[in-house]
Amino acid sequence: MKLATRNSDRSCDASSQEGIRSALAAGCAGRRGVAATLSATGRRRYVAAFTLAEVLAAMLFLAIVIPTAVEALHISSLAGEVAARKGAAARIADRVLNESLVTTNWTGSAQNGTVSEGAIDYRWTLSVQGWPQAQNSVSPMNSLNSRISMEMLTAQVTFQAQGKDYSVKLNTLASSPNQAAAMLSLR
Repeated sequence: MKLATRNSDRSCDASSQEGIRSALAAGCAGRRGVAATLSATGRRRYVAAFTLAEVLAAMLFLAIVIPTAVEALHISSLAGEVAARKGAAARIADRVLNESLVTTNWTGSAQNGTVSEGAIDYRWTLSVQGWPQAQNSVSPMNSLNSRISMEMLTAQVTFQAQGKDYSVKLNTLASSPNQAAAMLSLR
């Protein structure tokens, strides 16, 4: 059997055990990255190995891939956490608006508070603004329209996720309780 090195034209004759030993001693190998050795029984055994360039290329590839994968996991974790907390914040804003409409306590100044769900605090603020579209609307009761003004109630819920503030706003329209009573008495 003839073994040739990649970088030279010389051949190594390895037809006997002595020939294999001398070929190995001379640096002859069957393939790049594979070394032929003799076992204790005299049989040839090939040992595979990586070259230094292959190991460095693999380490460079991992140095690029691992930080990118960790950042992708961080972003997906933040997106999931924000989505779950926005759902809870929307439920809290809905509850604040409904309670304010039922109890008619929104006619005063802006209100605020904090709701805790588990270890997370949700800060809410209820504010009232005039709704300018109410004056421009066309209705069969134009004379009544001039006396009724709609108010826009806004519930804003703020929360934190991974150190950043996020908020959810919900709006609804309502007429003043005094105006609603006046409207009922006109009918």
